[in-house]
This record gives sequence, structure tokens and C-alpha cells, in this order.
Amino acid sequence: MITNFKGKTAVLTGAGSGFGLECARIGARLGMNLVLVDVQQDALDKAAAEMQAAGASVLARKVDVSSAAQMEALAQAAHERFGAPHLVFNNAGVGSGGLIWENSLKDWEWVLGVNVMGVVHGVRLFTPMMLDAAQKDPAWRGHIVNTASMAGLLNPPNMGVYNVSKHAVVSLSETLYQDLALVTDQVSASVLCPFFVATGISQSQRNRPSELAAGKPTRSQLVGQAMSDKAVGSGKVTAAEVAQKVFDAVAANQFYIYSHPKAIGSVQTRLEDVLQARNPTDPFAGKPEIGVELRRALRAN
Repeated sequence: MITNFKGKTAVLTGAGSGFGLECARIGARLGMNLVLVDVQQDALDKAAAEMQAAGASVLARKVDVSSAAQMEALAQAAHERFGAPHLVFNNAGVGSGGLIWENSLKDWEWVLGVNVMGVVHGVRLFTPMMLDAAQKDPAWRGHIVNTASMAGLLNPPNMGVYNVSKHAVVSLSETLYQDLALVTDQVSASVLCPFFVATGISQSQRNRPSELAAGKPTRSQLVGQAMSDKAVGSGKVTAAEVAQKVFDAVAANQFYIYSHPKAIGSVQTRLEDVLQARNPTDPFAGKPEIGVELRRALRAN
């Protein structure tokens, strides 16, 4: 756990908006050195200027986290500037919906590239640095936080590619936690599983690379986008509140971080389905009108 953040270094992917930006703001207030990473140059420039104005030492890099080469260059630059980071927040993520058989190969490559391989690169590149720093100094502490989603603990319909990617992040993070515990008491990990929070993820197509451009959206993808926009836009919990939960969890060495603890009831239902080998429960049992609306939209001629 890290209880004193002053003078420590944080690497934050997806730092130009949402949770990444809000965590950068907290880090700046706490006197941290910040490595800000985003794929959107204007958002990154704005974030870097804000954090520098707040007095933080900043290294800002435009990086596509799905690229091994770009992430390797980032890790080297971060280490040269600040040494091993104490906090790594593998947060960059994109969203894409629609019926699972309607997702194109490019949809899969884009979402898994950013949401899964982005975290993989962050873990494989920064963990060895952190373990090396810990070995050299018994007082050194480090922590890795990976952003998954409640969709990594549930399987909401019409969101298949996203669900798959976030389940992978939960699995990766749980394994990381256990693997770290085998070799050190100085570095640990957490997984962030937010529910609907206004972060900009529902508009992530804006940063989709041209070589993975989407074709004409299917009806299910249009319906999914509309429902996602509505749910995210109406979220009552702010990204800033979730960012504070992240820092609180790092200080307390808490593994699971939830933006909406009450939503865990749905996870319990899913796990009971698994334990009892019963068919998956209707996800709209609590709000049948949403299920009716979705089925009507998808079955319309």
C-alpha cells in the first residue's frame, strides 16, 4: 500500500479524460510526478498544461496502448525521467456494442487491442521495474490499478466484445494480485470495476484508428450506442468521485474497487447461476421495461 503519495511517480493511461484525468488531478494535488498517456493529442496537451500549472512534474506522451513498440518506448522514457513508477494506472479503454455475432474482426481487434493488450503491456513493462525497485529498497512501495468494468463481472446483452475484454482484465488483475503476493509484500494490485459513469467512453469511436475503421453500424450497434449514451449520460456518480476511490483503495491495499457498490447484487445473482448450474438470469428482471424496449428495437422489421 502507498500511504504517502508526495514525490512518488504515477503512470496514467487514458489520462486525457475520465478516470485518468481525475486521477492525474488528485496526483498533482498530492505532489506526485505524472506520466500522462493518451491517444488524443489535444486532450493530452490540455491535461499536461493543467497538471504543470498545478505544480506537478509531467511527462506527457501520445501513445496507442495497443502498440507494443509505443508502450515499450513509453516505459523506457518514464524510467529515464522518473525511475520506477510507484503507481501504474492501466486505465485506457474503449467501448463497442451490438450483438456479438455482428461485431467485425476489426471491432474485435480494436477493443481487445486497447482494453486487453493495453493492460497487458502496462503490466509486463512496469511490473519488473517496480519489483526491481522494491528489491533494492525495503521501504519502497508500488501499486498497479487496472480499469475493468462491472461488465467484467457480468455479461450484459448487446455488449459482447466489451464484456469479453473486461472479463479478461478482471482475470488478469486477480492473477496479477496473486502472482505479486508470491514474490513480494511491497507491490500489489487492484481492479477498478465502474458501473455507468460519465467519462467519455461511450464516445470512444472518436479515437478509433483508420486501419481499424468500423463499417456501417448494424441496427444492434446503433441501439447499443443509444442505450450506452443514455445510461452513461444519466450516471449520478462522477469520474472525480471514482478517482478518489482509486487513491483510497491504493492507500488501503483494497483489491476490488466499485463505483456503485449496490450493483454488486447483480454479480451475486450471476455467481449463483454459476454455482447452481442454472441458466443465466434475465438481466432485465429488475427493470423489465428496458428489456422490453431492447427486444422491440432489435426485432423491429
